Amino acid sequence: MKKAKETGMHIVFLVAACISIFAVALICIFLFTNGIPAIGKIGIFKFLGGMNWKPLNEIFGIFPMIIGSIYVTAGAIIVGVPIGILCAVYLAKFCPKSLYKIFKPAVNLMAGIPSIVYGFFGLVVLVPIVQDIHGGSGKGVLTASVLLGIMILPTIISVSETSIRAVPEYYFEGALALGDTKERSIFCAVLPAAKSGIMAGVILGIGRAIGETMAVIMVAGNQPIVPNGIFSGVRTLTANIVLEMGYATDMHRQALIATGVVLFVFILIINILFSLLKKRGDKNS
Repeated sequence: MKKAKETGMHIVFLVAACISIFAVALICIFLFTNGIPAIGKIGIFKFLGGMNWKPLNEIFGIFPMIIGSIYVTAGAIIVGVPIGILCAVYLAKFCPKSLYKIFKPAVNLMAGIPSIVYGFFGLVVLVPIVQDIHGGSGKGVLTASVLLGIMILPTIISVSETSIRAVPEYYFEGALALGDTKERSIFCAVLPAAKSGIMAGVILGIGRAIGETMAVIMVAGNQPIVPNGIFSGVRTLTANIVLEMGYATDMHRQALIATGVVLFVFILIINILFSLLKKRGDKNS
C-alpha cells in the first residue's frame, strides 16, 4: 500500500511538472508563430532599430521602447538591489525579534500590494517630488526607476534573507574566531556563501521590473522616443503593448505581438548573463 501511494504521488508530481512545461511551451509557440512573421514583414533591422513608432503609417520601430526598458530596469536595479540586500542582511543577522515580528509581515505585505496601488503612490508622491526638483511633468525615467525599485524590494528581500539564513552558522562563527568583526564576518563570509540564492532573488526582481506595466504607465510619461536624460519621458516595451493592444488590428497587432517576442528574448538574455556570471563566480571561488 505504501509503495502504491509513493508511485501515485510520483505520477501526480510528474503530471504537474509536465503541465507546467507544456504551458510554457504553448506561450513560446504562440509568441514566435505570431511574432516572427511580423518581424520578417517589417524587417528585423527596421523593427529593432527603427526610431519611429507610427502604426497609422505602417511604421513600426521599437528601438526607443527597447532603450526605455533598459533605462528603467537599470534604474530599478540601482535603487532596489542594494537596499533589498542590505535589508535582508538586517532582518537575518541584526534585527531584534520584537522588530522582526513587525518588519517581516510588512515586507510580505508589500509583495501583495497590487501594482495599480504602487502606480497611484508614484503618481501622487513621487511625481510631485520630481516636479519640485526638476520641473516639467515629473514623469520619466527617474520616477519609473524609483517606483520599480520599491516594487522589487519584497522579492529581493525575501529570497535573499532565506538564502542568508540557510548558510551554516559555522561560516559566521569561524570568521569571528579568526578576529573579524560581526559586520565583516557577514559581508565577507556569509554573503559570498549565500550569493547563489541572492542572485536568484535579484533575477526574480529584475524579471518583475521588466514585466511591470500598470505602475510604469502611470509615472513614465509614455513617450515613444529615446530618452535624453533621467527626467525624460519614456515608454517601455510592456507599456507599448498594453496601451495599444486593445484597438490594434492586422499588422499593428502582429507588431505588438512581435514586441512581446523581443521582450521574451530580452528576459532570456538577462537570465543567461546572470547564469554565466554565477558560474564564473563559482569557478573563481
